[in-house]
Amino acid sequence: MSDTNKKSRKVTLSIILSIGLSIAVILLILYFTLDAKPFEALSAVHIRYEFFVAAVLINVLCWVIWGARLKILSNAIDPNVHISLWESTKIVIANLFFAGITPSLAGGEPVRIYLLNKDGLSTGGATAAVLGERLIDAIFLLLCLPFAVYIIKDYINVEFIKIGLSAGVVFFIICIFLLAYAIKYPEKVKTFLIFITEKLSRLSKKQTRNKSIVQRISREVDNFHQSMVFFLTREKKAFFQASFLTVLLWSVGFMIPSMIMLGLGLNPFYIESYAAQAVLLVIVMMPLTPGSSGIAELGTAGLYSVLIGPSLIGVFVILFRFITFHMNLIAGGIFQYRIFKSFTAFSLDKLEKHQENPPE
Repeated sequence: MSDTNKKSRKVTLSIILSIGLSIAVILLILYFTLDAKPFEALSAVHIRYEFFVAAVLINVLCWVIWGARLKILSNAIDPNVHISLWESTKIVIANLFFAGITPSLAGGEPVRIYLLNKDGLSTGGATAAVLGERLIDAIFLLLCLPFAVYIIKDYINVEFIKIGLSAGVVFFIICIFLLAYAIKYPEKVKTFLIFITEKLSRLSKKQTRNKSIVQRISREVDNFHQSMVFFLTREKKAFFQASFLTVLLWSVGFMIPSMIMLGLGLNPFYIESYAAQAVLLVIVMMPLTPGSSGIAELGTAGLYSVLIGPSLIGVFVILFRFITFHMNLIAGGIFQYRIFKSFTAFSLDKLEKHQENPPE
C-alpha cells in the first residue's frame, strides 16, 4: 500500500473515531439520563428557539473574530502580504475540520500554516503567526484557570471530572512551562524533548521515522523561539491587539452554553458557565482522543449536570456539541473539500515541501 493510501486511511479512521466516539458517548449519556422527565421538563417550559439561533450565530462570530486575530498577526509579520479578513476567516473555517479529528485539536495548525503560505507568507512567517496564536491562547487560559477552578470547584461532584481536571491542569502547566522556557532557553528545551523522544523510540523499530521526529522537534522549537522573540520585541502592538481579540474570542464563545440554557428555559448561569468552559477547555486539551470526542461530552455532562440537573443534561449536551463540534466539523469539511478537493488530501508533507526559515 502506498504512503498516500496509508495517510488517507489514517485520516478516514480519525474521522470515523471522532464522530463515532462523540455519538456513542452522547447516546450513553442519554441512556443513563433519558426517561419521562426530560419530556415532562421540556413540555413544562416555553422553548425559546431564538436563543438556539443566537448560539449558532455566536459560533459563527467566533470564526470571524479568530480570522481577525490571524489577519493581524499575519500582516504584522509581512506588511507586503495583505491577507483580508474574509481570507483569514476562510483559513480558520478550513482548519476546523482537521482540528476536529486530531488529539488536542492540534491538526488545524498545519492547515493554517499551509494556507497562509499559499496566500504569500513564507512558511516561517506563517508558522510564526500560528505559534503566536498558540502562545496567546495559553496565556489567556493560564490567567483564567485559577479563577475558573475557584468558581467551579464546589459544583464538581463527579470523580471523573475531578481526575480529568487535575490531569489537565498538570499537563497544561507543564506545557506552559516548556513554552516559556523555550523562549528563553530553546536549546535546553530541544535537548529535553529529544531525550524523551529517544527514550520512547526504543519501543519502535522505525528508526527513520524516529529521526524525522527528532528533526521536526528541533525545527519546531527553533520556530517557536524565533516567532515569540519577533512578536515580543518587534511587533508588540500586533501582539496586544491579538491578545485583546483572544479575550473577546473566548469570552464570546463561552456564551454559547448560556444561550442554550436560556433556550431550554433555564437560568443561564453566566459566571459559572464561563468558569466551566475554561475548565472544560483545559480537559479537552489532553491528547487522548481525536477531536477530544467522548472526553468533551463526558466533561460537559459532568460540569453542567449540577447547574442544569439530570433531566435535561442529555438534551443540553446534544445541542452544545452539535453547535461547537459537529457544526464546526461540517463547515470545516466543506471548506476543506473546496480547497483541497478531498477530505483526506492534506498532510504535513505539504508543509515540508515549502519549509523555510522563520523570521528573525
